[in-house]
Amino acid sequence: MRVAVTGTPGTGKTTATTILEARLETESEPNLEVVHLNDVLEREGLYTEIDAERESKVADLEALSVWLEGREDVVIESHLAHHFDADRVAVLRCRPDDLEERLRDRGENEGKATENAESEALDVILSEAVEEHGLDSVYEIDTTDRDPEAVADDLESVLAGEREPSAGDVDFVGYLA
Repeated sequence: MRVAVTGTPGTGKTTATTILEARLETESEPNLEVVHLNDVLEREGLYTEIDAERESKVADLEALSVWLEGREDVVIESHLAHHFDADRVAVLRCRPDDLEERLRDRGENEGKATENAESEALDVILSEAVEEHGLDSVYEIDTTDRDPEAVADDLESVLAGEREPSAGDVDFVGYLA
């Protein structure tokens, strides 16, 4: 099984999947590897350029896709994870004003924090995930005011098939008003 965990930067993907990874490692027969795709991009140099304005690397999606080939029992974590083949896609969401604050707290510049908050309000990653994978494969998880352990619990439910697909349940468009 291949599961993508995606969402706007700052929604809690890395934190929740790190908790999930620790849980999977304690199982007697761990069957899923957690891949933090941004670490792979950095370590393997799988980017095409550096966007100075956004202070970020531009991922080489084709090279990342090749790197992922042959990895079937995997949880792929990244704001880009929905661009790759997956059986299930968990989209982590966060109220845009909280997201903007989280990003500023971790040192992102004002422009990048605002751009990501607006992207979250417009459901950009959710829309891309649904377009790429279909409604029956997308699981929306609101992380606003939630403990990372509870978000990891929700991810485990997605992995176990105990949660129904959902997309469009979370609505932050009022942020833009």
